[in-house]
Amino acid sequence: MTILNFDPFKNYSIGFDRMFNSLNEVSRINTSNFPPYNIRKIGGCDTDWQIEIALAGFSKSDINIEVQDSILTITAKKDDKLKDDLVHQGIASRNVVRKFTLSEYIKVDSADFKDGVLTIKVYEELPEEKKAKTIKIK
Repeated sequence: MTILNFDPFKNYSIGFDRMFNSLNEVSRINTSNFPPYNIRKIGGCDTDWQIEIALAGFSKSDINIEVQDSILTITAKKDDKLKDDLVHQGIASRNVVRKFTLSEYIKVDSADFKDGVLTIKVYEELPEEKKAKTIKIK
C-alpha cells in the first residue's frame, strides 16, 4: 500500500488542505479489483463521465446506488434463496461493494443496467460564482 505525500505541494498552496487530506484517505482504502469497472469521459469534455461496472448475474433489484458525503457507493447483493437448489456453483455470487470519491461539484445524473453492465453518468456542475466571467473596463 502506498501512502501519498503531498508535503511539497502544501508548501506552495493555500486552502488545499481538505483536498490533500481527502486524497490521502482515498490512498489508504484497501480495494480489490472486483468487480471490474471503467471510467470514461463522455463527449470529449472534462465535465461529463460515465462509470461502467461489470455486474453479470445480478438483476436491477439486487443493486443499490447511494451518494452520501461525496462518496458514491454501489452495492449488489444476490438473494440467498436461489442457492437452495444448486447442485454445482461455478458462477460467483459474492456480494459487491464499490466506492468512488466524488469531488466537490460532481453530481450523479443517472444509472442504467443492461447486459450485466451498470452504467452511472456523472457530471460537474459549477456554481455561477465559480464560472469564469468577463470584467468590463470602465
